[in-house]
Formats: sequence, C-alpha cells, structure tokens
Amino acid sequence: MTLRARDEADVLDAQIAFHLNAGVDFVVAIDHRSHDGTTEILERYVRDGYLHLIREEADEMREGDWATRMSRLAATELGADWVIPSDADEFWWPRGGSLKEVLASVPVRYGIVRALLRQFVPRPDDDSFFADRMVLRLSGSAPLNDPTILFRPNLKAIHRGDPTATLSAGAHTLLDSRLLPLRGWYPVEFLHFPIRSYEQCDRKYAHLRGSLGKSRNAYYEDVHRARQEGRFREFYDSLVIDDDAERRGLENGSLVIDTRLRDALRTLLTADGSFELPTTGASRLSFPRPTVVDDAAYAVDVAALGEADVVRVQRRLDELEARLATLDDHRNALRRTLVRAARKLKGERA
Repeated sequence: MTLRARDEADVLDAQIAFHLNAGVDFVVAIDHRSHDGTTEILERYVRDGYLHLIREEADEMREGDWATRMSRLAATELGADWVIPSDADEFWWPRGGSLKEVLASVPVRYGIVRALLRQFVPRPDDDSFFADRMVLRLSGSAPLNDPTILFRPNLKAIHRGDPTATLSAGAHTLLDSRLLPLRGWYPVEFLHFPIRSYEQCDRKYAHLRGSLGKSRNAYYEDVHRARQEGRFREFYDSLVIDDDAERRGLENGSLVIDTRLRDALRTLLTADGSFELPTTGASRLSFPRPTVVDDAAYAVDVAALGEADVVRVQRRLDELEARLATLDDHRNALRRTLVRAARKLKGERA
C-alpha cells in the first residue's frame, strides 16, 4: 500500500493496522508536514519493519507525482505484486477472503482492478473514536452526481506493480498505462471517512487551501469563502447527520448502517488499547464472502455508479460542445477581421 498523510493522527494507526491485517505486506508512506503525532505513528511502523517513510516539506501537495513515486518505488525496490494507492482516511475492504486472496484471483492478463467508493457521513462529535460513531454511509443510489460534491460516487484503481506506472492527481486512475483494466468487476470496496470531527475538518481545509495550489475546484472555493466569512462552523454543521437526519435517511434509503469497520477494529484492539499486528503472516480479520442478498444490493449500487458515469460523460460532452462553440465564435470573428483588413488594403491600393 502507498499512503499519503498530513495530520491524520486520529485515524492513521487504525488505518495501517487494519490493512496489515487485511493482506497488505508493506506500506510506503509520504508524511506531508505533519505536526499532530502522525510522524511519530509512521516512525513506529518503520521501527517495527512494516513501513518505508518519505518526508515531504513542500507547500504544495503534488498527489499524482507523489503517488507515482511511491508506486514505482514499491515495484522496483520492494518487488510489489500489487499496489493499493491510498489516503489515510480510506479503508480497503475485500469482498471475501483477504486483499491478497482477491488480487491473486485476477487473471494474469489484467493489471488494473477498480474498487467501489463507500462514503461514510460525519456524525455528532462526542470525542469518541471515529469508527465507533461513523457507522452511517451513503447509499449508492443517493443522487449525488455533481463533480464538486465531496460525497459523490466514484471508483479508484488498484494496479499491479509497474516501474513505469503514472498516477493521476488524487491517485484514482493510471495515466497512459500499459496495464489492461479488468472492467465490470469490483471485488474491493474502499470505505472513506473524509470528515470525522470539527477540529479535523477545520485542519483539513486549512491545509488544502494552500497545498492544492491552482487545482482547487468550486467546492474548495466555497469552503474557503466560508472560512473567510466566519461561516465555517455553519458549513461543518451542514455536513453532520444528526439523529433526525439519520432517521429520515434510513427511511428513504439514502443512508444505510454499516458497522463493518467498527467491528473489524474492535477485533484488533488489545487490552492496552493498541492494535494487534500480524507477526506470522496470519490475519486476525475475517472477511466473509457476500450472501446472495448482499450481492444483489451491491449490484444495485454498481448500477447507480454506472448511471452517475453517464451523467459525467454527458457533462463532459456539454463542456466540449461549449468549447467548440467558443472556438467557432473566435474563428468567425477572426474571419470577419481578416475580410475587413483585406478590403481596407484593397481600397488603399486602388
């Protein structure tokens, strides 16, 4: 697994321990200017032999470049068979067996497998562990197709170790890859916990304002305005699902209860509050194979993602048509200018 983290101490220990127990052999991590205890957590895993640490002190976050660097290092120096490009708030859940078992079943001719995003929503913060509170996630059928919405449906790629791999910003896809993608099969879900508390949310967007550089979209600009105008607490509260919103969401099917991560992490907890780590290659986690009912519900969510992709493709086509129309307008204006100039030149010569 490759991992990028900045001030993620509230989730990072659980994230690494979970994946080492889910089939990940080793972690390559970039620590981007952390000051909250993240560095100390990563250094502990280095000492225990589970992690290779890279430090980045640049102001701007270069997600694609960093993910590419880590993936290539994993392939060349560590001999990785597969690479999972992850953020600290993502937990990759195999649909049966383990991550290692699922990926070992991929036919040799295919080198890219995509995972289905599962967005968990923020709940009222009572200072408890995030996984104990955040057991509500958005249903795959929730109509959130706007590309500027934080909780929109999405996919992310897992790929075979490749010394030439180049990853996109956000590390969601590979660019110009020689690896063949396996389409229509999503054997891994990645459980996403982007907003976990007010303090974490405030810190997250304070960092992103500077580190995203010019790649900020309209969503991040709205967040920045809320911060500038003293409305950030209001913005955060608008994201939190209270008990009334939970009840309505469960009734209308836009929310579902999902305790998988909570239960898995409780399995790994030891008497002193730390997480158990595999020492003999055996995991303490069990990933049961889905039932027919589970598969049917999953198929509905996958279909909803396909519908969202259609909306995105149509949006891109609309944008392309608008750009072509603009080019036509410029071309016509240039033609008229040239005609007037030719007529003027002709008149002067006469």
